[in-house]
Amino acid sequence: MAFFARLQRLGAGARSCIIDRRMGGLAAAVLALSVGVVTQAQAADLPRVASINVCTDQLLMTLADPSQILGLSPYARDAARSWAAAEATKYRRLSGEAEDVLMLRPDLVVASLYMKRTTRELLKQQGMRIAEFDIAKSIDDVKGQIRRMGDLVGHPDRAEAQVARLDAAIARAREAVARKSYRVLALSRRGWVSGDDSVTGALLSITGLSNAASGIDISSGGFAKLETIVADRPDFILISEGRDVAEDEGSALLLHPALEKLYPPSRRIVIPEDFTVCGGPMLADALDRLVAELKRVGG
Repeated sequence: MAFFARLQRLGAGARSCIIDRRMGGLAAAVLALSVGVVTQAQAADLPRVASINVCTDQLLMTLADPSQILGLSPYARDAARSWAAAEATKYRRLSGEAEDVLMLRPDLVVASLYMKRTTRELLKQQGMRIAEFDIAKSIDDVKGQIRRMGDLVGHPDRAEAQVARLDAAIARAREAVARKSYRVLALSRRGWVSGDDSVTGALLSITGLSNAASGIDISSGGFAKLETIVADRPDFILISEGRDVAEDEGSALLLHPALEKLYPPSRRIVIPEDFTVCGGPMLADALDRLVAELKRVGG
């Protein structure tokens, strides 16, 4: 009542301004309330997801809301394999088997085609919706999987942002590698060589570097003898760690005297394994690391 009494003592113009301000504030409050209701409704419509593969783990953590993620695979927290290992500690750690997934009753389960088929089949038999992802072997595969996961979790805009980030990293790497016709051999434990049909092979080819695997007749990936590697003499070897002490037999080959003589640190490109185990947003970081390593070795 006091508010209306004050209005009566004011002129018509002043009364109009006060009423307009009050109505404007009321409209803003109604609008904020309606936006909040819509946001809550949208969140309720988003699927609740469980991941049972380390590669789908990383796509899911990058693109979904935290509230959508019910659990991740046993390897999600493995820093050697998972680019998002630190982030994964915030979420439930699943066994990778069907039982704990069934207890969570997610709207969607994301998995790899290369994990245990019996687990996937059991989940399907119990009415679970399963989205299965193949191994990415090219940059187009990677972009396709990012977009697919974005659509599945209801955030295609985030997926497009990650694809744009990857494209920008590719452009930077191509500029850095321009006019450099280096042959690079991606070499892992026990002499495993990554061929063109691999994430590492895709990184080399997309930037304009040559994968030396083709020179030793390896296309999809395979083991190479020390003698074969020494005889082929690529310009650089690409490895996942720069240790100077072998931690086991598997890594001992990389520190063989013959390789150390031909490939000292100045001829070794180091890209951590968790950047290339899976195809996903981490490849932008892998490409930036590749550029940094080429600068370090004087390439």
